[in-house]
Amino acid sequence: MRGRGGARGSRTPSAPWSRLKPVDLDPLESMGLPSKGDSRLLDFKTQERYYTKIVERYMTFCSDAGERDELLRRFASLELSSVSKHDNPIAKVIPSSSSLPASNRLSIAPATIPSNTKGLSDVLSALRKLREGIVASKRVDDFAIQVYLFCIRLSVLVRHPESYHPAILHLLRRIQPLHSMTSVEMSEVVGYLVLDTACRRNNLAEAFSVRHKYRLRDTKIDMVLDALAHDNYIEFNRLKRRVDGHKAKLLEYADEGMRKHLLKCFGRAYLSVDLDFLESCSDSKWGSLTAEDGVGWELDGGKVVIRKVKAR
Repeated sequence: MRGRGGARGSRTPSAPWSRLKPVDLDPLESMGLPSKGDSRLLDFKTQERYYTKIVERYMTFCSDAGERDELLRRFASLELSSVSKHDNPIAKVIPSSSSLPASNRLSIAPATIPSNTKGLSDVLSALRKLREGIVASKRVDDFAIQVYLFCIRLSVLVRHPESYHPAILHLLRRIQPLHSMTSVEMSEVVGYLVLDTACRRNNLAEAFSVRHKYRLRDTKIDMVLDALAHDNYIEFNRLKRRVDGHKAKLLEYADEGMRKHLLKCFGRAYLSVDLDFLESCSDSKWGSLTAEDGVGWELDGGKVVIRKVKAR
């Protein structure tokens, strides 16, 4: 018996005759957000397999970059500040790591992502989905801590506070009380929170409060807080070279404000100053000081004229 179109029974056309090409889905993009109804990442085993794929993709991204300087440049280039704030992009370097509410979801605008950083943007987007899955499944164990630490570290490196700040809070307030981190991990995460509070959010009082609440013992962070409290840019800049790369990224948030305060002090205290001394103190070249910091002083050979004494 022939069915419709002359085919026997319900046989479908053989593969060579089909006009539909098989869909080649990226394993990271194949998963959807749990908040959008995709429930696959609520399963613990699926979460673990997905995380393995994320780490593999991240390692590939690092390997493709080759040299360390190129890798850092690619991290820095993932800056999507031009995307609408309503898209809440992976902006100034997006990352990801935390349990953000559904209303604060991260979206990525591919057209704004440099081609050589797409691998990283895919990782960050996938981490967003995995974090939602962990939160929705109420998972609290070593795996959850591992994922959150990876997310926080990556998002700090790419300077995306919309990801790492809520992630830190979720780790400290929701996971840590039920499943303890090691003392080293705890110190690391609290240190990030203290520096973010002091440098990005510019709230020294709260930073000291957080340090006291979690009993953080870190000499370098104490010195950073002291430098911020006394507006000591020279000491602050010295410390920025002594801390690890993640903490240095957080210190960058306060760098511009601290340097401008230093320049204002120069403006009040000096009539003129040697160019080398000014550049050394501000850790910035003359061209950058005039173009980026708005310095309007005059350069006279090797001397910078800040104010001229009016002749009587």
